[in-house]
Amino acid sequence: MSHRILITSALPYVNGVKHLGNLVGSLLPADVHARFHRQIGSDVLFICATDEHGTPTEIAAAAASQSPHAFCDVQHARQADIYRRFGLSFDHFGRSSAPSNRALTQHLYRRLDGAGLIAERSVPQIWSPADGRYLPDRYVLGTCPHCGDTGARGDQCDACGHLLDPPDLIAPRSALSGDTRLEIRESRHLFLRQSALLDTLNGWLDTRAGWPPFVLSLARSWLTADLKDRCITRDLAWGVPVPRPGFAGKVFYVWFDAPIAYIAATQDWAAARPGRDWRAWWWGAAARDTQYVQFLGKDNVPFHTVSFPATLLGSGEPWHTADVIKGFHWLTHAGGKFSTSQGRGIFCDKALEALPADLWRWWLIANAPESADTDFQAARFVADVNKDLADVFGNLVQRTVRFAQGAFAGRVPDGGEIGPAERAVAADVAGHVARLRACHEAREFRRAAAETRAIWSRSNAYVQERAPWSVLGTDRAQAALATRTALNLVQLGATVAWSIVPDVAARVLGALSAVPASGIPAWPEDVERTILDGGRAGRALSLAAPPVTKVEPQQLAFAG
Repeated sequence: MSHRILITSALPYVNGVKHLGNLVGSLLPADVHARFHRQIGSDVLFICATDEHGTPTEIAAAAASQSPHAFCDVQHARQADIYRRFGLSFDHFGRSSAPSNRALTQHLYRRLDGAGLIAERSVPQIWSPADGRYLPDRYVLGTCPHCGDTGARGDQCDACGHLLDPPDLIAPRSALSGDTRLEIRESRHLFLRQSALLDTLNGWLDTRAGWPPFVLSLARSWLTADLKDRCITRDLAWGVPVPRPGFAGKVFYVWFDAPIAYIAATQDWAAARPGRDWRAWWWGAAARDTQYVQFLGKDNVPFHTVSFPATLLGSGEPWHTADVIKGFHWLTHAGGKFSTSQGRGIFCDKALEALPADLWRWWLIANAPESADTDFQAARFVADVNKDLADVFGNLVQRTVRFAQGAFAGRVPDGGEIGPAERAVAADVAGHVARLRACHEAREFRRAAAETRAIWSRSNAYVQERAPWSVLGTDRAQAALATRTALNLVQLGATVAWSIVPDVAARVLGALSAVPASGIPAWPEDVERTILDGGRAGRALSLAAPPVTKVEPQQLAFAG
């Protein structure tokens, strides 16, 4: 794998706090992947930003009696704080409304226009008399002509995944007022000629590897002879202005400028840090050794496998495109979809008020919707978290460290001859760690959590087998050996779990006086030697409280 890795997660829209489905659908697995790569010594750049343009922002800002810019200022800061409290380790968390993104979006438009890939056409737009405005695609609801779902939006049907335009809908209505007296009016707009890039996009896709099968299948389903050109402008005031005569008062479609913000945010990251060069991640030969991994939900796949690569490839410039797209299915709630706009599901701010972030992080990664939708149920969450984090890992930490504190004066003990039990646990755990690393490298998050859990369980079995408290009075050297080995297992168990549960892991490592100066615990290379090592003897222990306390069902009462 490349030593330099660029990681982006889908940009969270700015209109409100995101729910757990948004978190597990891109943000959290991207963070786990970034943390793991930092542990193994990769040069990591983890980029994200708030997606701030479009009608939802205009409407939400008006409801809050704010300008769109002021509204976005508040919401960006709010989301940034929540993600910080969830432990998301962005190298830069930018904004799609930044001047850098405006400049780059307009630059790429000019390149596409110069290449003959922009077409100006008259477009039937939906006008709502009741709302007194043109309705953007997503604010027109109706029945999908492909599957019959009555809640399809004018840009996409979530039920069957087809991309749509508002006139395609049967019995359309305004999502704002419910107005069914919609009119079709003509307006001049710009189209990205994706159809002219069909062979280029298919050739590009042929060179990609490591994608989940369903993402590759979705991409192939769109890259057919039926690939449509995409309208990239809107009749709105809030957005990136279109630098074209006759297009005053129009802006670029949010799905045209938002992915470009990955690059612009990298430019802002570099500008704030002298000596950094954004080109090493995005441009020409300098980025040749960079592996670029995108994390996103399945609803974002068409834009990242068609529209965004069409923009970069069509520009004729040497932009670095995604090497791997890691897509996720839905996290559902009681059988229904999470929805920010409809306020349905568990939202990140409420989740953090109820429980520490690592409990949510663990369960979401252990149940990540990688191959199918995952349904969140409060009772299952409580049972899983209590078993894995409290009963397995928490118990391992607590009984090992507290015994050592009482029996060996709060220090890692020395002495004892390594025996078959120590060699057996070292070999078993080394196998699990190797498999765990392979899971992380392959971006298989559920399996990564399962291997982490297996390491904790095998370590617990060793402690139970050796029971150092039972021989403390008769063979203190053997008790010291078993205790030291158990403490080494605790340290290793925390180290390999750090990417998923960073706060819990850091507190355990702190109790073992094993926190590195960088704050990033290095991935164990020689696992057996790490477990059998006696060089940590004498180190102080300081566990003051259990690393994880059990969740009571009433703490999840708000989750249904």
